[in-house]
Amino acid sequence: MSIDWTEYSTGNFYDELIAEDCSPREPATRLVNYLGSLSTAEINKRKEMAESTIQEMGVSFTVYTEEGNIDRAWPFDIIPRTISASHWEKTAKGLKQRLKALNMFINDLYHDQEIIKDGVIPAEIVLKSKNFRPECVGVTPPHGVWANICGTDLVRDLDGQFYVLEDNLRVPSGVSYMIENREITKRVLPELFSKDSILPVNNYPAHLFDMLASLSPRDISQPEIVVLTPGIFNSAYFEHAFLAQQMGAELVEGSDLVVEDDDCVYMKTISGLEQVDVIYRRIDDEFLDPETFREDSMLGVPGLMRAWKAGNVALANAPGAGVADDKVVYAYVPDIIRYYLQEEPLLPNVETFLCSDPEQRQYVLENLDKLVVKPANESGGYGMLVGPHSTKKEQEQFATLISKNPRNYIAQPTLSLSTAPTLCGSTPEPRHLDLRPFILQGKNLFVTTGGLTRVAMKKGSLVVNSSQGGGSKDTWIVEEKR
Repeated sequence: MSIDWTEYSTGNFYDELIAEDCSPREPATRLVNYLGSLSTAEINKRKEMAESTIQEMGVSFTVYTEEGNIDRAWPFDIIPRTISASHWEKTAKGLKQRLKALNMFINDLYHDQEIIKDGVIPAEIVLKSKNFRPECVGVTPPHGVWANICGTDLVRDLDGQFYVLEDNLRVPSGVSYMIENREITKRVLPELFSKDSILPVNNYPAHLFDMLASLSPRDISQPEIVVLTPGIFNSAYFEHAFLAQQMGAELVEGSDLVVEDDDCVYMKTISGLEQVDVIYRRIDDEFLDPETFREDSMLGVPGLMRAWKAGNVALANAPGAGVADDKVVYAYVPDIIRYYLQEEPLLPNVETFLCSDPEQRQYVLENLDKLVVKPANESGGYGMLVGPHSTKKEQEQFATLISKNPRNYIAQPTLSLSTAPTLCGSTPEPRHLDLRPFILQGKNLFVTTGGLTRVAMKKGSLVVNSSQGGGSKDTWIVEEKR
C-alpha cells in the first residue's frame, strides 16, 4: 500500500505541495510522485531512519518546564516543503529591502531621530519600548548596521502570497536546524538530490563568517571571531556550538573574556590573552555587561560596552537593535520602508491593530474571539491569545491585560495559514506551518535559500513553535525547468 494523494484533502487552506484538485504543485511534482511510489513499509523505514539520524547527530533543543530543563530530540517530519526559485527570488528581494530599512531606522533612532521629528512614527512608541537602549545613543556600528542577523517569520495566506508575521532582530535562532534538516533529508530521501534542482543551504556558515569578518575593527586578514553563549542550559545551545564549529570560531562564555585597561576585549587561552575583534553574541542586551545593564548578570563581560563604544570590538547583533523587534514597531515597517528608501514594500505586513490607539483597542476588545493577540516583546509563542481557540475566561483575562497596558499589545486577524502534508502515522495530513528565512547584513546583504519551516504537529493548531509542541521540515527552493 502507498500514499493515495486523491484522498488528501487541502480543506479551505492553501497547501504548499498539493493543489485543490489533488495534483502536485509544480515545484513539488517530483517529490509528490516519488512519495506516492513508496510503500507504507518503506515510508515507515524512512521515518525511522530520520529518527535514528537525529539521535546519531545529537540534534536537540531544550524546553523550560516547572520541573526543570528537558533536552529533547528535534521533532522532524520527513516530507519537505517546496517553493519555486522564481517565487523565492522575489521574496528574498523583499527581505533585503526590509532589513536595509530597519537598520536605517535603528541608526536614526540612536542619532537624529528624523523619523520621529517628521511625524512618521510617534515618539512614545519608540522611546517607551523596553528594547530602546539610551546607552547606545550616538554610537554607529560598522557599516551603520545594528541588526546583522535577522530571522523574519513569513506565513502564506489563502492567496499563496507570503506575508511578514514578525521580524526577529535581537538574537534570532533556528538557522542550525535549517541546515540539519537538510542533512537529515539527504539521508532519508537521497534519490531526490541526484539532480541539482534543489538549491543548497549549507553555505550559510561561510556567509555568516564573512559577514562577521567584515565588521572587524582591525584591518587584518584573520580577525578573531567568537560566539558568546549563555552556556549549556540555554535552549539554543546546540545552535551556538554548531555555528561556532562550522565557522571555525571559538565558543566562549562571559567568563572566558576580559576587557583590559585599553578598552579592548581579550579571550583567555592557555597561551595567554588573545584580542577578540568580533563577538557573535547569543545573550540578551540586559545580561551583556554588568557595568552597564544588570549588575547581577553572571553571563556577560564587565566593560564590554566600553570596548564596543570605543570601536575596539564589534558586537553582532549590536546592543539596542531590539528596538525594531517590537511588535508595535512592526505595524509601522511599511511606512519605515517608504520613509528611508522611497520604495513601496515588496512584502506585505499582516493587518495589525494597535491597542494603544483607543479606536483600534475598542475593536480588539469587541473581537477577542476572532483575533490573535500578542504582547509586544515576547517570543516563542508565549503570552499570546489565539481567539478562535480560546475560552471566555482567557478572553476576559486578555481584556484586563490590554486595558491595563495597551501599549504592550497588538492584535491581528486569524490567518488561514497555509498547510503542507505531514506524516501522521503513515498517512499524510495537512498541518499549518510558517517559514523563518535568515538575512545577513554587514558590508553586503545575503538571504538564505529558504529557511526554517516550522510546522504545527497538532491537527488544526496554528502554534508552530517547538517549545509549544511544533515540529519542523526541510525547505526546498526548487529551480523550475527551463
